[in-house]
Amino acid sequence: MSLKDLIPAEDAIGIVLDGASSIGEEMLPLKQAANRTLSQNLVSLRTQPPFDASAMDGYAVLQSDVQTLPAKLTVIGESKAGTPFDNPMSQSEAVRIFTGAVVPEGADTIIIQENTNAVDGEVEVLSGNPPGKFIRNAGLDFAEGETLLEAGDVLTPYRLSLAASMNHAELPVYQQAKVALISTGDELVMPGEATQPGQIIASNTFGIAASIENCGAAVMDLGIAGDTKSALRSKLEEAINQGANIIVTTGGASVGDHDLVLPVAQELGFGFKIAKIAMRPGKPFLFGKIQHEGRTVYLTGLAGNPVSSLVAFNVFVKPLIHLLSGRDASAMNLVPAVLGCDLPQNDERAEYMRARLEISADGKRIASPFSKQDSSMLANLVRADCLVYRAVKAEVAKAGDGCEVVLIS
Repeated sequence: MSLKDLIPAEDAIGIVLDGASSIGEEMLPLKQAANRTLSQNLVSLRTQPPFDASAMDGYAVLQSDVQTLPAKLTVIGESKAGTPFDNPMSQSEAVRIFTGAVVPEGADTIIIQENTNAVDGEVEVLSGNPPGKFIRNAGLDFAEGETLLEAGDVLTPYRLSLAASMNHAELPVYQQAKVALISTGDELVMPGEATQPGQIIASNTFGIAASIENCGAAVMDLGIAGDTKSALRSKLEEAINQGANIIVTTGGASVGDHDLVLPVAQELGFGFKIAKIAMRPGKPFLFGKIQHEGRTVYLTGLAGNPVSSLVAFNVFVKPLIHLLSGRDASAMNLVPAVLGCDLPQNDERAEYMRARLEISADGKRIASPFSKQDSSMLANLVRADCLVYRAVKAEVAKAGDGCEVVLIS
């Protein structure tokens, strides 16, 4: 297979992911583990709640004392969170109790304070409720030894809270992939800077950097490399020497006189398997790798066109980052949907069409591609929820026909 060949889009993803796996594991303090991926199952070190606890402010009583209402009981103490009432209760007694506090021994009912009158060491119960109501039994949430989080789970805020409640101060996670981002081109200036004739804003930098972070990877933004071999070589060497696992370049990925990513990277020893893909948008796409000090460094060269680069990132680079970071890359593959509109026959290139996604009453995904798909239209990508995949020479399709999509929102 020559680098001059157009690689089918469905083959390209296999080439990119071939042989890729997580780059290692480490233990991290809980506070540093947000958005990382668990590398081992997590077993609870405690039972939650560890005791029968009150779910409301009120009074702990014996159900037998509130069968006939109103009922007057003697208040013999209080139980609050962190300071339980330690003595057992007897008939005609009540303990003032607060939310989260230990239910005293002998009590089987919580009367909420709104249904009582308290006067001079006594409480009058005006309205009762069944035994056990407003009591959170020990182990209601989970038990010691129970596996609650599994290897491959991304540590969302909810999962971090659960891990903390399980009494884990450190978590076993996959190492975070380091992704170096290099923009290329003399025509690029940063947002807010004055542009000269022929110059454009370097918007790719921000969209791709944010996409990398959303994948759970660390971004190494190396700025803009001018259109000289020495400038680009310096940036690529910097990325390699700073420990990048993946280098993502934007621009310079085609075959023009000023498209330098491929020749410069080859001079550094990168072996390439992809130079262009039979897809739209995103035809220019470089993929190669090199071994450096015992680790694999991947290089993905994206087009300079913002839509092309972001689409190719979602289709090819995102799954690679997920694999290196211990995540499930299969979630990035095509998923079934049905079309919400008619589509004409496709041509010689696979197409990833920006589309809105709705869920029908019976749970089906309904994907409706926008009527305009020009690769210069970044606003359409912002409005999109998914990319509808159209294979090479796909036949005319009607609304309601099955299709496949890449989820991007």
